[in-house]
Amino acid sequence: MAKDLYEVLGVDRNASEADIKKAFRHKARELHPDVNKAPDAEDQFKELNEAYDVLSDAQKRVQYDRFGTIPGVASGPGAGGYGGGYVDFEDLFGGGFGGMGDIFSTFFGGAGAQGRQVRKNGRDMSIGLRITLEEAASGITKEVVYDRLAPCPDCDGTGLGEDGKEVTCSRCNGQGRIVTVQHTFLGDMQSASTCPECGGSGTTIENPCPECNGQGRVPDRTKLSVDVPQGVRDGQKMRFSGYGEAGIQGAPAGDLLVTFRVLPHEFFERDGDDLHARVTIAMVQAALGAEIEVDGILEGETVTVRIPEGCQPGQVVRVKGCGMPRFKSASSRGDLYVHVSVQIPKKLNKKEREILEKFARETGDEVSEGRTAFEKLRDIFN
Repeated sequence: MAKDLYEVLGVDRNASEADIKKAFRHKARELHPDVNKAPDAEDQFKELNEAYDVLSDAQKRVQYDRFGTIPGVASGPGAGGYGGGYVDFEDLFGGGFGGMGDIFSTFFGGAGAQGRQVRKNGRDMSIGLRITLEEAASGITKEVVYDRLAPCPDCDGTGLGEDGKEVTCSRCNGQGRIVTVQHTFLGDMQSASTCPECGGSGTTIENPCPECNGQGRVPDRTKLSVDVPQGVRDGQKMRFSGYGEAGIQGAPAGDLLVTFRVLPHEFFERDGDDLHARVTIAMVQAALGAEIEVDGILEGETVTVRIPEGCQPGQVVRVKGCGMPRFKSASSRGDLYVHVSVQIPKKLNKKEREILEKFARETGDEVSEGRTAFEKLRDIFN
């Protein structure tokens, strides 16, 4: 990012968010590899994306204005997330789309595409939202930022420019298909194909919106607040109606499917609504029993674990109602299962050894005798 990002977009430093979006769209149409056949078209478009990634994000823009760089922030097409690194582009449009470059490729292949039947309704999109186990337990609101074909702000999604209107296609007379007759020695052969003028819609736009070329939609970056429900499980989905790909010329938009991806935890392992954890206790605690405290999954929560007398290594202690909150039932929770490990001291001081030797005599257990100071020195120097 050695170049000035404002210069790359062609805007001044006081440009508004709307100005930055519009400048990006106009530049992208010129530089996208689908229309720009220059040898370095792909590099130019990547550079434009990098500039837009920074300047379209308020936090990154402040950092850039202050320091001239964005330390520790990945940018560019496919970087994923744009909102703290929590978003994965899984299957945008159900067909592997994953960046602004692919969004523009779809845009160029929209209304009026040669030889292709127009799909008026917008397609569904899908993204994965990564959350921690603590966030899944407590519930949280996350902001996701993703690229899509959104309703054109200049024409409100209609595709109509000033004094524009929708008219019957003059080439196909509103049929959406062109019938051709081929004369052969076997007779006349008829064939029908999608009208190249209207793309099969049967209508065209007179005086189309210059911002969206009459499609009623433009490549854009959309922000959406997602309320992560308490107790959500890995792989569960949430549907947001109308937040997928915008339809052509005001047709219904697709939906956005958000798939929750719960990250592994360093202490807890989840099993449905139950949690499993491992703790290590001293051998005296295992023999005599004890009450120990561990951190719970909810913020500020402390869980008391009662270790029974004579607890064995690998024994599992169940703590009822201290697992994950159940989905859509915050008052009900699963259980916490604590897997116990017993730590045997590797070295004993003189007093500790005397106590254990006395215990061994009481129980009749045979143990090795303690070494004398002379024997210890001999082992060191030998």
